[in-house]
Amino acid sequence: MYRKGAYVVDVREDRIAQVIGGSSSRVQLQSPDGTLQWEVPFAALRLATGEEREAAGLRPYLGTCPDCVTLAARRRTVPPEQRGKAAADAHRHWITAHSTQEANQ
Repeated sequence: MYRKGAYVVDVREDRIAQVIGGSSSRVQLQSPDGTLQWEVPFAALRLATGEEREAAGLRPYLGTCPDCVTLAARRRTVPPEQRGKAAADAHRHWITAHSTQEANQ
């Protein structure tokens, strides 16, 4: 199961979407602009890459959000054994501050 807020690709149509819910076998998605919603089998999805998210315009905050800039710098400078936690912190911030429908309104 993908977490709510995660961006995935519906491989059947090569379309990026955000996870909004689901069960163990089906996942509810919405288009990045929130205009379309659909449900797909879990097996028809994969996580969207950073490049795919950026190409879809889903990461414009990187240059302007001070917290994102700080967290991204931290990810690059911490020792290797701390990179997992630094990446999780950055991801958590991104989901709560930039990825939910409420945050984008």
